[in-house]
Amino acid sequence: MAYDLQDDGTAKNGRVFFNAQPLKTKERKGGCDGMKVDTNGNIWTSGPGGILIISKDGKHLGTILTGQATANCAFGGADRSTLYITADMFLLRVKTMAKGL
Repeated sequence: MAYDLQDDGTAKNGRVFFNAQPLKTKERKGGCDGMKVDTNGNIWTSGPGGILIISKDGKHLGTILTGQATANCAFGGADRSTLYITADMFLLRVKTMAKGL
């Protein structure tokens, strides 16, 4: 969901930002959970099948398929371009062209 934040801190105009349900299949399990944002405003979140990359406009840009139930992700490394992913019993490390905030 996305909301417009008011000056007094309240939220208004709730709307669906992105619906990951259509991506869910027998092979691609999971829901959206741990989210991070890169310097371009894209959202990186766990979701069906792995890590989803969603534009700031709510468009699905792609998925890093892990083959496992995926819980969370975080940017790290000296230049914040390494994505660390927790997927089932694995800790994965992926070098990206994006940089985390």
